[in-house]
Amino acid sequence: MIEKVILDQQTVLPSEVLAKIDKHIAKFPPEHKRSAMIGALTVVQHFNKGYLTVALMDAVADYLDMPEIAVYEVASFYSMFETEEVGENSISVCTNVSCMLRGADAILHHIENRLGIQVGQSTEDGKFYLKQEEECLAACCNAPMMQINHEYYENLTPEKVDEILDQFK
Repeated sequence: MIEKVILDQQTVLPSEVLAKIDKHIAKFPPEHKRSAMIGALTVVQHFNKGYLTVALMDAVADYLDMPEIAVYEVASFYSMFETEEVGENSISVCTNVSCMLRGADAILHHIENRLGIQVGQSTEDGKFYLKQEEECLAACCNAPMMQINHEYYENLTPEKVDEILDQFK
């Protein structure tokens, strides 16, 4: 199933990206491979340093044998997808009640100060994007928490946040 997808001789999804998409496809019956769209878009977004282009969404649609508009609808509906260039590593901080009571506001302010950006901004070097305050990321028992590139980091302290951010240099 793995092959390179080339659109307009400019956009290429390399075989290692397609292999990751194939792992998502394998979770579903062959006649329902379009059910792997969210997984495929996530893989492609990470491959493209944090955002999706129309050409990349078209490549996903082609690979999953589905209409392009269906991919655009999903990519524009879910907050986990970016369709404009942002920082490579997307950070979301949960600020719901459990996280708030355990210091989420201080964690968010620490990240803003550490990176020199506010929510909705990217660092000048394009390394980080402080996407948003999340209403809930469903990790209340390990509050406060954040996601970076959809990976959970829990029981945060400012020192732990610094250690985590240092891993992305």
